[in-house]
Amino acid sequence: MSRSVTALCAATCLVTLSSPCFSQARAPSNLPTVTVDPARPAAARPARPAGNDQSARRARAARSTAAPQTAATAPVGPAPSRTAPNTQTATQRIQQTPGAVAVVPDTAFKNGSAQTIKDMLDYVPGVFAQPKWGDDTRLSIRGSGLSRNFHLRGTQLYLDGIPINTADGYGDFQEIDPTAYRYVEVYKGANALRYGANSLGGAVNFVTPTGRDASAFESRLDGGAFGFLRGQASTGGAYGAADYFVTGSASRVDGYRDHSWGQSERGSANLGYQVSPDFETRFYLNANTVRQRIPGEVSKTSALNSPQAAAANNVLNDWQRNIDTVRIANKSTLHLDNTDVEFGVFAVDRHLMHPIFQWLDYRYHDYGGFVRAVDDRELGGHRNRFTVGLNIQNGTTDANQFVNTGGNKGMQMSSLTQNPENYTLYAENAWYAVPSVSLIAGAQFLHAVRSQQVNFTLNGDAAGTATYDLASPKVGVLWDVDPAWQVFANISRSGEAPSFGEGRGALVRFYDIKAQTATTYEIGTRGRRPDVTWDFALYHADIRNELQCFYSSFGNCNVTNADKTMHQGVEAGLGLSLLKGLAVKSDAPDRVWLNVAYTYNDFRYSNDATWGNNRLPGAPPHFLRAELLYKHPAGFAVGPNVEWVPQSYFVDSANTLSTDSYLLWGLKATYDDGRNFSAYLEGRNLANKAYIATTSIIDRATPTSTLFNPGNGRGVYAGLRYKL
Repeated sequence: MSRSVTALCAATCLVTLSSPCFSQARAPSNLPTVTVDPARPAAARPARPAGNDQSARRARAARSTAAPQTAATAPVGPAPSRTAPNTQTATQRIQQTPGAVAVVPDTAFKNGSAQTIKDMLDYVPGVFAQPKWGDDTRLSIRGSGLSRNFHLRGTQLYLDGIPINTADGYGDFQEIDPTAYRYVEVYKGANALRYGANSLGGAVNFVTPTGRDASAFESRLDGGAFGFLRGQASTGGAYGAADYFVTGSASRVDGYRDHSWGQSERGSANLGYQVSPDFETRFYLNANTVRQRIPGEVSKTSALNSPQAAAANNVLNDWQRNIDTVRIANKSTLHLDNTDVEFGVFAVDRHLMHPIFQWLDYRYHDYGGFVRAVDDRELGGHRNRFTVGLNIQNGTTDANQFVNTGGNKGMQMSSLTQNPENYTLYAENAWYAVPSVSLIAGAQFLHAVRSQQVNFTLNGDAAGTATYDLASPKVGVLWDVDPAWQVFANISRSGEAPSFGEGRGALVRFYDIKAQTATTYEIGTRGRRPDVTWDFALYHADIRNELQCFYSSFGNCNVTNADKTMHQGVEAGLGLSLLKGLAVKSDAPDRVWLNVAYTYNDFRYSNDATWGNNRLPGAPPHFLRAELLYKHPAGFAVGPNVEWVPQSYFVDSANTLSTDSYLLWGLKATYDDGRNFSAYLEGRNLANKAYIATTSIIDRATPTSTLFNPGNGRGVYAGLRYKL
């Protein structure tokens, strides 16, 4: 594995995308997320053919608000890809969703020291992503996966639409490379219908470029605090009907805390071929090698007074998380008059080598396929868009555990064979009552199987099979108030089958755990004006059988079902031009730009027999990220930023132990000449504040409970980026 990734990185040293425009599709509103630089004029949107007068009028209205295209600025280059839409088209497509969604362009995170998923999603309201160690992060969207003390549950991660999560729903962050992507799509909750919508958190899709919009050569070098060093290079191009893109990166870090060093090699490639103007196929390859030490959770006192110290047992038994993965896939798109069909297959080989309380040696063999059709035409004088799809994700896991003796394998403790299966059928119809208002109804059905065979065990593991059949309907409305302003509302249901990791030997049998279901009510708006952008949503979710941690031993959460819980909140993103024309008075003036992402979380038990109406542990009531940047049209920007958690949050269901509030501030300066060269200098936590970044949770905590992950101290980072 290591040799294959190294070769991929070397290849990049030697040497986005526009989705199919449905010939009968109305051009949706172009409403970028709050991370888009408002100083850049919006590109004109593609119009439908002249056959639809109502849609043509709306397309002309959209073009009237955009900057004019001249011969000098008209797009040139290869024909766009059908299988991989570019950032603008992806934004148009995702905003046909009557709910909170976002597209984060690479310009929002590549002009900085983006190291983890947190750095990529920090300014998406409703997303709580906090670092633990290395690439590991606690990710929660609308309170998803709060009981998952390690790794990820409740949100589906995808790479170019191909699952990163294992077939039983467990997820990791080590395979995510922030240098590799053109943009990131965020679908909150059941708004992720196209990916199955089978979890409270929804889906996050990381999209790589293709040779049809990538630079011929691009490279970057980053370095900074705690021994961080990263190099990356990529190449891409198109030759007639064929195109290719290859990227590779290698990084290492000593880590802020003791016993937290790590290194990684990551690579991705895709090769596309346009068989005809209406048919394109694309092959994908992704490979990763990650080696990471784990410092572990410590007590609150240790986290705040000795934040660099690791847990003693983690050092003694050399706790690690090491992963080798290879992912291959094919995706094709076929255009048929009013209908576009997308289909593909994938296979993943993942080897987890994980010395912790025992030495885990797991081999995952996941595979699956998908097909999706979108029919967009006029019916009875009204536009109608019908979507139907099927996703299959199955796998086999060879799960072996051994005694961990100082980081080495000892006596074998168990040998299990796990077989997860997932079959998801979904359909959605959007009917346009008038050209600006669509009424949307959809449904998803998930059939999931979790089967475990015990070959040998000293851990009390049990053989068994659990089957889950979950139906998730949805209705919504989307109103295009004007070409740059939308209002939406929906009522949706989501369902989540447990993973094998929810059970714990004889204490909690995995097949006794019920599926988690939720009904969510949501209303919101998003929009753009020349000097203001906004993204606002209110939601309330009633949850049954929420997967919660009611017992913990050695940091391992043993999950069972709560009765009734409630998640509700406010998600508010704002971009605002406070001042402009300070030194440059022109059509593209300099400006002072405020960017804010605020999340309010109210997560509680609902008249629980044990916990009453206590707050659910694991997430802060308030979380705010903000930056104030001076932006000059010559390409440089500078300004401060803050991260604020003004109120502590509980780490146990009994509400007896909590974190502390904190305020961090930083400073960033960037330069981009708009052609070949960019650079940045960034300072984080410049006051060197000792704080708790994230926690594990438990049912009842004591003052000495080891649940806390301290955040990094003061750090300065710098980087250079060059492209042809």
